[in-house]
Amino acid sequence: MTPTKIRALDAAIELVGTAGLRALTHARVDERAGLPKGSTSNYFRTRAALTTGVVEWMAQRELADMRPPEPPASAAGLVDLLSGMIEYATGPNRTLTAARITLFGEAGHDPAIRAAVAGGHALMKSWAVAVLTGLGAADPGAGATALMNCCEGFILHRIARGDTADPRPALEVVVRGALGRP
Repeated sequence: MTPTKIRALDAAIELVGTAGLRALTHARVDERAGLPKGSTSNYFRTRAALTTGVVEWMAQRELADMRPPEPPASAAGLVDLLSGMIEYATGPNRTLTAARITLFGEAGHDPAIRAAVAGGHALMKSWAVAVLTGLGAADPGAGATALMNCCEGFILHRIARGDTADPRPALEVVVRGALGRP
């Protein structure tokens, strides 16, 4: 990917994450990225193509940022890791996370965005299934779904409502349930 295209996509994420989906125009991306007029439209001819490109780039960036260390060796280690991921997503990575949440809503109306979102979700779920399998879960698929939904709920509430609740107590309950332990 060219440096100019990366600048455009990073600027687009910043616009969506700070000003919402209405702010995503080719001209505003060019302006935010400090690119000559028309640069973004050279890569993404339509707004739909730009939006899909943003979703795909976000998934690549998030996966690169969230490469977890060695899988946790215990339930407590998994709780620590997931708590850290929630903190990172809603702290240092807040703008990207806000953009992702905004585009999740759009995925309900746009099959191309839905497909891009589904790809990122599948990668994260496969990681969660592998971790739960390693920790001895009886049904790692269902456990991964529960863990991901819990984490996504915390992230959504922190971004949308400014909630500051500690995720650890809820994560401990969900991790125990996912592992089939009382």
